[in-house]
Amino acid sequence: MSLTVLDGKKFAAMVALGAANLSKNAAMVDALNVFPVPDGDTGTNMNLTITSGAKEVQNNIIPDISKVASSFSRGLLMGARGNSGVILSQLFRGFSKSIEGKETITSADFARAFENGVETAYKAVMKPIEGTILTVAKDAAKRAVKAAKKSDDILFVMYEVVTEAKASLDRTPDLLPVLKEVGVVDSGGQGLLTVYEGFLSALEGKDLPEISPQSPSMKEMVNAEHHKAQLHMKTEDIHFGYCTEFMVKFEPEKLKKAPFSEEAFRNELNEHGDSLLVVADDDLVKVHIHTEQPGNMLTLAQKHGSLINIKIENMREQHTAILESETHVPVKMPEAKQEKKAYGIVTVAMGSGIKELFTSLGAGYVIEGGQTMNPSTEDIVKAIEEVNAEKVIVLPNNGNIVMAAEQAASIVDQDVIVVRSKNVPQGMAALLVFNPSAELEENQKKMTDALSSVKSGQLTFAVRDTSIDGVEISKGDFMGILNGKIVASMPDKDEAVQELVKEMIDEDSEIITLISGEDASDEDTERLVQFIEESFPSVEVEVHEGSQPLYPFIISVE
Repeated sequence: MSLTVLDGKKFAAMVALGAANLSKNAAMVDALNVFPVPDGDTGTNMNLTITSGAKEVQNNIIPDISKVASSFSRGLLMGARGNSGVILSQLFRGFSKSIEGKETITSADFARAFENGVETAYKAVMKPIEGTILTVAKDAAKRAVKAAKKSDDILFVMYEVVTEAKASLDRTPDLLPVLKEVGVVDSGGQGLLTVYEGFLSALEGKDLPEISPQSPSMKEMVNAEHHKAQLHMKTEDIHFGYCTEFMVKFEPEKLKKAPFSEEAFRNELNEHGDSLLVVADDDLVKVHIHTEQPGNMLTLAQKHGSLINIKIENMREQHTAILESETHVPVKMPEAKQEKKAYGIVTVAMGSGIKELFTSLGAGYVIEGGQTMNPSTEDIVKAIEEVNAEKVIVLPNNGNIVMAAEQAASIVDQDVIVVRSKNVPQGMAALLVFNPSAELEENQKKMTDALSSVKSGQLTFAVRDTSIDGVEISKGDFMGILNGKIVASMPDKDEAVQELVKEMIDEDSEIITLISGEDASDEDTERLVQFIEESFPSVEVEVHEGSQPLYPFIISVE
């Protein structure tokens, strides 16, 4: 069996099985995260990302492989979550660009597409680290190029890609010492391998094993997360109330009078709403927009062809129904849309108390997310639009959200900067120096400088036995993490957090801020405050109730 030409329909089958295989193995990929904390979600992030891409492909299965790949790329981009998801989206963005304009591709085209994907992904990462998903993708692409020189069989090239991806994954502990210390391979690389294995199965005409019925479906996971987000926003925050989706099937006679330009059409619609997606091919254009005038959108589109697959939903009524079903309290309808503010700040937070804290410091929109729930690129794009400001600053407050935030900033048509905060204390420090009278670039510099002015500590619990940086860790231990490094691990919660505090405070420390989580009792907090006041009498103590999950205490020292 050999395959010398790959078309769009066969590639769509590859995407479907690649996504299914990653979905089946997502929990296993999650378990490979190096830190034994309960927020290891590489598999979940990659799974949600590729599910978004596969959904776009499912709606655009045509023989032209370049257009199918373009749909896949777009879906990945808008669904990208966490660093692993963003890198996955960039790999296939480069793949798609490489085969642009080709209805079918050869083994050489196929190999070059993998290679171009790697180049695109490396450019997207500020400081690429070897021994990660990037290395696995790079090694596999190099093997693909060599294989294509030996054979015109695309199946052979894909087999070589999988073979080298496996070998490269096995080598990741030799490139990244922390992986060897813990005894695991890179989780992102493992996720990519499962996608490639799915691709190979599709080319071989094989099916994957059935997903365990105990595992929640992706639809259930996405719906649960969406539902949770709905409960943390207000109906009056919905500035454009109608979710409008439709497709236009081009008609030659209409195109003569009104030639279609994707860019011009997108710009035209963009003046009437937000959350705009426009994806076009030779035959039709698909539109998603939140607007106040859905009828006007249909009229603008109809000049290019006939309307099909129209869906219009009143999001205010939907949101009100969700809130009333949860609280059994009638919800007031929103007020009229407000004028744009000069500045808007978007930040990410997990926990009602931390959300209130950021709001009190000036954040205009707080995305519910962080540990275990990284917002997608599309979530951040929507938040940027919803904050309704001329200039927007995004604070990710999580190292695994930074890339998605920067990707969101790059695709919106307004002035947006990302201050690369990697935790809650850094986000708070950045907000404290924000100056609404300063220019965007000046605020970016001052807020970025403020990130290094604070020490950030977290208390959480270990989900498995391991050893990192010379610290022996047992499952169930409480771990003190200082600026990303585990500095204490012990069975007793008080002892662990006290050891963390001792590592954080020095003779220059003036203020320590404690943010208690949902797993910290009032007595836990009182004992910790008493310890600090007795041990470090010159340091001022501030306490806030954050209600964050997984982390009984988040601590900052200035």
